[in-house]
Formats: sequence, structure tokens, C-alpha cells
Amino acid sequence: MSVESSAPPVSRTQYVVERLKEDVASGAIKPGELIKQTVLAKRYGVSATPVREALRMLEADGVVSYDAHKGASVREMTPDTARDLYRLRAAAERTAAEMAVERMTPRGLEEIRAAHAALAAAQSAGTAAPAELSVLNRAFHFAIYRQTSPLIVQHLELLWARFTPGTTVWRHPADAAELQADHDRILDAIERGDAEAAGRLTADHVARASRIREQQPDLRASGADETENFSNA
Repeated sequence: MSVESSAPPVSRTQYVVERLKEDVASGAIKPGELIKQTVLAKRYGVSATPVREALRMLEADGVVSYDAHKGASVREMTPDTARDLYRLRAAAERTAAEMAVERMTPRGLEEIRAAHAALAAAQSAGTAAPAELSVLNRAFHFAIYRQTSPLIVQHLELLWARFTPGTTVWRHPADAAELQADHDRILDAIERGDAEAAGRLTADHVARASRIREQQPDLRASGADETENFSNA
């Protein structure tokens, strides 16, 4: 989605937060990459102050790490973090899928069908890069989750931001075929109005993605696990 089509930002800081989330989710800013505040300020057309404040907000959310000497960077995925994120995602997305069915509108269902068809067509053509499939996969899921509420969508966006298209589980054709089959079953449950089945199938789908990442050496998170200190929280 282009920035021009977005609603006007509430504040410059919130605007930068949303732009940073988009750039992390799209892979424009990669895990471990040093984030230069001056570069971001120029890119987003703001001063250094809202960039600095936005980075602090994302640091509190766990998306960004900050070192007084090196500066800010997107947190690299660690094995423990990956497992925790998938467990959180499975629970949260199960609830979101159930809520989506309960609140479904005809227009919402058409958006979900269109997103599903776009990914299926790209996969069948066999010419889309894994990162492109990852972006289309995200579009399908969030077409579903947008039927819930902004609160739910914001929460899920934060969890999804930690996995970038460059580290997608849609990299191998056999895995992609299984994931797409999951999508077929999820869409079928949604069309039948079966909230329980849609939620269960979504949670199973997230669990499958977690297993794929664990089993593939080129996808498995390899960053150094760390123990957070919450004593001052």
C-alpha cells in the first residue's frame, strides 16, 4: 500500500513508526542492518527528532535494538524468539480468524477471495520470487484480520514485523504447496461461516510454518539468544 493512500498521520512520530514497520515487513530494512537516523529522516521527509522517538518506541516493542555506540538496528531473529513468536501468532491469529468470520461482510469476503486468488495464481505461474509469495501471503492473512478491528490488526502487524520476506518459509515449492493448501482450507471454512474451524485451521497453519522454519537450515533462526532483564519494567 502506498504512503499516499494512507490516512494522514496523527503525528510525525507515529508516521515514522508506521513507515518503519512497513519497511521492516517488506524487507527494505533487514535484520541486523544499522539504521541511520539521518537517512531515515531524509527518506520520510521529517526531522531527526520523530525518527529518534519512533526508534525508541519500536525498541520498547522489541522490533529494534539500540546500542549507545553502534546505534539502532532491527533485532536479528534468535531460535527462542522465533519459537515464542510462532506460539503467540498461533494463539492470536486463531482468535483473529474466529472474530473475522463472526464479523464478516460481503465486501470483506470478496477481498479475502481476491487475495487468495492472487497468491494461488502467482504460485501456479512458477515465476514469482519467494519474497513476492511472502508478500502475497501476508496480504491474504491480513485481508482476513482486517475484518476484526484496528487493535487486532496492529497487534498482529507487530508480531509479523519480526519475519521479513527475505527469510520466508515460502522459499521451497513443496513447503509452499502445503501452505497454500492450508489457505484453501481456511478460505473454505470462512466461506462456510465456520468460525471455530477457521481459527483452528489458521493456528495449524502457523504451526506448520514454525515447523518448516525449524527444519530448514537456511531458514532456521540463528541469532544468539539473550536473556532480557525486566527488573526495571
